Amino acid sequence: MSEIRAETSRRTVLRSGLLMTAAAAPSVPGRAAAADETIALTGVTVVDATGRPPRRDMTVLVRGQRIAGLGRRGTVTIPAGARVLDLPGRFVIPGLCDAHVHSVPDERISPPLHLVNGITTVREMSGSPLLHQWRERTRHGELLGPRSVIASRIVDGAPTIGDPAVFTEVATADQARAAVRQARREGADFVKVYSRLPRDLHRVIADEARRCGIPFAGHCSDAVALTAASAAGQRSIEHLYGIWYDTSTREPELRARIAAMRIERGDYLHWMRETHHLEWDAATSYNPRKAARVFATLARNRTRMVPTLTVYQVLDRPEEVDPNDERLRYVPAAVAEGWRWALDHVIRAGRTPQEIAQHRALLDRRQMLVGAMADAGVPIVAGTDAGDVPFQVPGFALHDELAALVRAGLSPVRALRAATIEAARLLGLDHLLGTVEVGKLADLAVLDADPLADIRNTTRIHAVLTRGRLITAEHRARMLADIARAAAEPPAAP
Repeated sequence: MSEIRAETSRRTVLRSGLLMTAAAAPSVPGRAAAADETIALTGVTVVDATGRPPRRDMTVLVRGQRIAGLGRRGTVTIPAGARVLDLPGRFVIPGLCDAHVHSVPDERISPPLHLVNGITTVREMSGSPLLHQWRERTRHGELLGPRSVIASRIVDGAPTIGDPAVFTEVATADQARAAVRQARREGADFVKVYSRLPRDLHRVIADEARRCGIPFAGHCSDAVALTAASAAGQRSIEHLYGIWYDTSTREPELRARIAAMRIERGDYLHWMRETHHLEWDAATSYNPRKAARVFATLARNRTRMVPTLTVYQVLDRPEEVDPNDERLRYVPAAVAEGWRWALDHVIRAGRTPQEIAQHRALLDRRQMLVGAMADAGVPIVAGTDAGDVPFQVPGFALHDELAALVRAGLSPVRALRAATIEAARLLGLDHLLGTVEVGKLADLAVLDADPLADIRNTTRIHAVLTRGRLITAEHRARMLADIARAAAEPPAAP
């Protein structure tokens, strides 16, 4: 989202370690249980976000990569030779999904960090050959990591506000169609669109994506109304930029100001500052009746919102960020250093007292907006922008996002739904993932406490199953120690 790393100098980017090559190291040391063994979890309470009450004293039988049995203790036949884990007082939930990540390019860090946090599926929001390599190695059991759904290169208008080296700029219909076809050739699961895509080219991408049979998702472009993006079939809207304009009584004026805005290539910081003023004027002219009509359209079209509230906790209230968060030990030391630098020299730099007050107020308004969308039936999906925005630590950030969704007014069960059922539906994987049912894939997390009593209990992870492999509490502790050691190493030469 932020491309803040593009706003720092190249020297700072290199110092941050964000251009590290993948480490030539083995997969996560230590072995999870083999994927072909039979495992029985007995005495557990099964919790998912289907709306049915928790099911107590259950047995979950896993055979290979699938859930093979599910029922009250004593009603499920456990075959001889099965590995039995008696877990009274513990809770089994579907494996979680972070639907908006940008993985740090070190296989010793990002993949295992997700798994130890109970995240068994991720949606990568910027494609690269490395991510496709990781996915193939994970499928073949060579790398212990989450399932992944991978975007195309990011497609933006010309000039892009992102890094021209990694973004695809389109200025004509032919270029827009070519970008979609390229995404399909390269094996992307969807086309990622960005903030400066012109309205006519957004329509072209929507049309070509339908022709090619590939979804598209991403930012709501500055030039495209939210309802128009929804009507065009955009699968999801990332972040809350662009949301306010449709709900404002000043929409025509704001649209004119957007049209007059001129941003130089790669100047994300200028765009972010200009957008702040537009957002503030839109948010302070928010009209609930107008918003209700917009939200009804999103709900009817099943356009999913990925609000990334924890991103705004960093961008709107950087003074509340802990620069010494103990979880920073799990990201490369140079990345953590770069994040601290960006916090002071990019995010907070140049803000007037008035802008600081506006940003603080905007975070409250963003939470109100997400709660209103959820109440109106708009599907909310949990995502974090981990790896792209400072202090969004992969894996851990999703638990912060679930807590932020609850602060926005969602119940714990609806927050859990955002990281399970709704995420699976967004990815087109709800026939395989998102609930605890016989026949579904055995991607599960075992918790020490009830997440419906307190959503923060999703952090109390006892064990994880991914593709039928069991990561025990002991193995999880070893993985965390190994990640911390890898993160402390100097970065490889770029």
